[in-house]
Order: sequence, then C-alpha cells, then structure tokens
Amino acid sequence: MKIGKISQIAIPVSNLETSMAFYGKTLGLPLLFRADPGMAFFDIEGLRLMLSEAEEVSPIGPSGPILYFSTPDIAAAWKDLTAAGAEMIREPQMTHKTDDTELWLAFFKDPDGHTLALMEERAI
Repeated sequence: MKIGKISQIAIPVSNLETSMAFYGKTLGLPLLFRADPGMAFFDIEGLRLMLSEAEEVSPIGPSGPILYFSTPDIAAAWKDLTAAGAEMIREPQMTHKTDDTELWLAFFKDPDGHTLALMEERAI
C-alpha cells in the first residue's frame, strides 16, 4: 500500500453559517462549494477543508490535531484575527531557531473552540 498526500480534512461545526463566515471571511479561505446535508468545502492551497454541521461538537484542543496556517507575517495576521474578534490563545512566539530560520507560532480558536495556529518560518 502507498499513501499519498492528505487531500481533505473534516472539522465538525455546530453552526455552518457562523463557521463559513469565520473560515471564509475572517481567515480568507476560498469557498469551493456547499453540499447537503450541512457541509461546506474550502480550499487551503490544494487541501480541501470540509466543515460538517453536527449535533454535538467536541472542540479539537491542544492535545488533538491542530491546523497550522502558514503566513508571511505572523504579527500582522495576529493583529487581523484579533481585530476580527477571533478568540486568541497565545501571542506569536519564536519556538525554534536554526542557523537559517526562526519558527514562529501563535494559537487561536474558531467559533466552536477548535484550536488553530498561525505559523511563520522567518529567514534570518
């Protein structure tokens, strides 16, 4: 058996419209399409993100899978998310350094409390 790249990730949401606004408008992800019952699909540079409305949603927390969104300017992205009213968890911090790069991470939550992250790999 040979496994390929991850093509789609599903996230359960309690309110599809609220989550579509967050992922589409706040995060700026392009909507690919909607499908019944209660699903919306967004594009993350070739990876498909499926939001699926569910009766019960358990937030994905720090001990579970976290989606890390790359950004060229983590400070600006943090400021934009804060201004948009996203629940912020941890400000941008350098978490690793090599001879060539610094890895910066910041954490926030979506409307259902799923932990998400920003990631910037900064050349030095």
